Amino acid sequence: GFRYYVVGSCEFNSSKLNDIESTPSYYYNKLEYIRFSSSVGKYVGYTEHGIKNAERWNNGPEVITSRGEKERYCFRNVGVFTESALTKS
Repeated sequence: GFRYYVVGSCEFNSSKLNDIESTPSYYYNKLEYIRFSSSVGKYVGYTEHGIKNAERWNNGPEVITSRGEKERYCFRNVGVFTESALTKS
């Protein structure tokens, strides 16, 4: 069978918004074909299909939605992530 999935990550070294990186990566059959980078502010394609989608998504509403994810999800939850990591170490 075929498998499609998205892995979202929030990387940070402080709770400041500009120190947080939001990176959702899109995979098909274990191969990453496109990724959004909040530091670059756009989608980047890694395969022929990913490059075509990146061009289309960077010129549509998808890029605007993804740009807001860093603040909406990562920034709001950085305290939860930090507290969880500190209590486990």
